[in-house]
Amino acid sequence: MAQTTRAEVQRLVDKALKLGDAELAADIRAFAKQREFGLVFEHNRPERMRLYGKPVSVGDIVQVMAPRGEGETDENNACWKVEEMVDGTARLGGVEASCETREAEIEDLVAVAEYDEPIYAGLRETGRIERGGNKPYQIVINGENYHVLETLLFCCAGRVDCIYIDPPYNTRDNDWKYNNDYVNSGDQYQHSKWLAMMERRLKLAKQLLNPKDSVLIVTIDEKEYLRLGMLLEQVFTGAKCQMISSLINPSGTARGNEFYRTDEYIYVVRFGAAHPEPLQLGSEWITAKKKSTKQKLQWRTLRRRGSHDLRTEREHSFFPMYLSADGTKIVGPGEEVPLSQSRDEITPPEGQIIVWPLKPDGTEGRWQVGPNTIRKLMAKGYIKIGDSNKWGPVLSYLAAGEQKKVESGLYQIVGHAEDGSIITDDTDEDKSFIPGTQWRISSHNAREYGSSLVGALLPKRVFPYPKSLYAVEDSIRFFVASKPDALIVDFFAGSGTTAHAVMRLNHQDGGRRRCICVTNNEISAEEEKRLTKEGRRHGDPEWERLGICEYVTKPRIKAAITGLTPDDEPIKGDYKFVDEFPMADGLEENAVFYDLTYENPRLIEFGESFEAIAPLLWLRAGARGRCVEHECKGFKVSDCYAVLFTYAYANEFVEEVTSNPNIKCAYVVTDDEGRFANVAAQLPGRDVVRLYESYLQSFKIAAEGAVS
Repeated sequence: MAQTTRAEVQRLVDKALKLGDAELAADIRAFAKQREFGLVFEHNRPERMRLYGKPVSVGDIVQVMAPRGEGETDENNACWKVEEMVDGTARLGGVEASCETREAEIEDLVAVAEYDEPIYAGLRETGRIERGGNKPYQIVINGENYHVLETLLFCCAGRVDCIYIDPPYNTRDNDWKYNNDYVNSGDQYQHSKWLAMMERRLKLAKQLLNPKDSVLIVTIDEKEYLRLGMLLEQVFTGAKCQMISSLINPSGTARGNEFYRTDEYIYVVRFGAAHPEPLQLGSEWITAKKKSTKQKLQWRTLRRRGSHDLRTEREHSFFPMYLSADGTKIVGPGEEVPLSQSRDEITPPEGQIIVWPLKPDGTEGRWQVGPNTIRKLMAKGYIKIGDSNKWGPVLSYLAAGEQKKVESGLYQIVGHAEDGSIITDDTDEDKSFIPGTQWRISSHNAREYGSSLVGALLPKRVFPYPKSLYAVEDSIRFFVASKPDALIVDFFAGSGTTAHAVMRLNHQDGGRRRCICVTNNEISAEEEKRLTKEGRRHGDPEWERLGICEYVTKPRIKAAITGLTPDDEPIKGDYKFVDEFPMADGLEENAVFYDLTYENPRLIEFGESFEAIAPLLWLRAGARGRCVEHECKGFKVSDCYAVLFTYAYANEFVEEVTSNPNIKCAYVVTDDEGRFANVAAQLPGRDVVRLYESYLQSFKIAAEGAVS
């Protein structure tokens, strides 16, 4: 991969011009045009995307799906043009250097977004949940994320405060698709396809982000982190970029005969004035020695030190302390072991380990307090697990004096660690700081607070590799803590963790942040094989109900808001750490769900597609209040925006909008530029937008290489 960047080429040109050698500058420019600079990879042709759900019509480019019960082959990826449709049968003409024709059943056809053909996208509501009063709505969009991003440019260009994405890691076979085929490790273009896919989406993300103050957060593992880092620097020239290493699986994931993988990487790309804010954080976040004039809460070693510290000196203070097998949770004390019995005779229960009060030289010591006292301390969070020595984890506790400091309010409890111990505000003098780039936070455990948490929300439903809710929450919090109305976007939304995290942040400080989550309704490779054998395929209810969006994302958001599982049972368990309360309480939020639709371009001229683009107007206006769903003769006013359909009503429209300070956005439907300018001039300080009279023209998506 070449290391020279276009910026460096320009510096050479500038240097030549400064020396007065215009001929050399011209030669450098000419040479540069013949070369690629920066991250060089095979730019595969733009993705050819199937538009499931789009009604097929004459003139469409289509593919013929495999017969029911059969898997697809290369033949099913061939493209055809629909020339005629009669009685359920279509006559097709070849489009790829072929004059071949064929017939196919219309029900076997699927429309395709061809490389050089524009498409016209809209949104169709598929459900909503409302528990948040007049708060803005959280948005979930089911659709191909490239097309959704193109569509969101109308609503959100330059307005997004934070983008958080967890893209496919390109690690496993059948991990993700390119041109309707899974990309596997045997594909010689595996990395290039991944980079091409990411680059197209990151370029759109760049247009969404607020250039004056915003952040892009991307998680990745060791498979693509180097290439991703170079791609980010190339796409976001001039932005500030850091990489964080985050422990997400203390037990580790096997990598054959290699080191176990325990962490992942988080790229943080900052624009304009964006920077991480100092936050109130627990002691786990401290990775460097910090000065403080405030004395910290003192945790004492639970094993007695000093005089009379041997097992033989107090018989009733020697007993096992049981911990979970991974050493992260305290189960409790066991029975006292008499002097006549060897500790080697004690066997821990299955799934647990024993910690004994052993001195550094291995001599049997004793605990500072007895079993009953330990149980009381555990109930209050006054015992915790510290670092390990060669004899195992070291346990600590709060003595009576330190307990009084907590119970008197001198040290406020701000949460509980994974082992049940209290977290107080004594970490620093001003209690707030910016941490380092090594995150070893117990709440970021993806198995405990990703998989297990999703299992509590959606019993018996499985989603592979969900992020820890608290890891996403913490990552975002550093950049939106002081932005109660922030807009966050996630276009690889998966199970919907980002939206869940945003709603949690709102619960903590009364914010009105909103999230737009974009996912698809793909099913796993295993389910695809099974359903295909059963004669099912895309579009069938049995197929679609198992897709990510329908089976996981939407039900999760609903469960988080209502506090009920899909079976209407109260969710078991509590939220932990910064904000502790029963999950069954739910969240006071609103959410609405959409499918991305593909409208018929041959019907645009009739201008009968306002319903398809109505949600997009509502999104641009702030996603709150009522949505203007239908056109009318005259104009319509909603809670925060208004639409002028007929120019003859312009004066009344301007008067109505001017008199209502809540209306921040006004849409004017007209093809006449002068008429639009006249209305806009009378509404200073508002977002005034022109719509073509054939509505979908305003939302035309010209994909990469498309003819405008």
